[in-house]
Amino acid sequence: MANHSPPLDHVFGALADPTRRAIIARLSQGEASVGELAQPFDMALPSLMKHLRVLETGGLVVSEKHGRVRTCRLMPGAMQGAESWLAEQRAIWDARLDRLEAYVATLETKPPRKRRRTDAPRPTSPSKHRTLR
Repeated sequence: MANHSPPLDHVFGALADPTRRAIIARLSQGEASVGELAQPFDMALPSLMKHLRVLETGGLVVSEKHGRVRTCRLMPGAMQGAESWLAEQRAIWDARLDRLEAYVATLETKPPRKRRRTDAPRPTSPSKHRTLR
């Protein structure tokens, strides 16, 4: 596939999980510690750390350790690649739908063709219409 891009795959992979989307939503309000991010979720801290690693691999989140506290924040412009790809796809599909609309419009302006009956109706076989007794 021509549009195959590992960084883009990582971004969409990171966005595929509702927990990770919730983490991104929380980080859109500002940076937070791992402990703060873990509070709304009913999961062990190692599980949350796996989610954070996926977000970091996708380039969406960066974390820094200050003493004993790991703080996470969103990467500015991290979704630009995904936004560009989506804009390209939207343009392609808009063009296709415009062509389809134009084609349908030409069909609506043409008068309907009369169908000629060349075949006489076929008789039904008596075995298909048995009565139940």
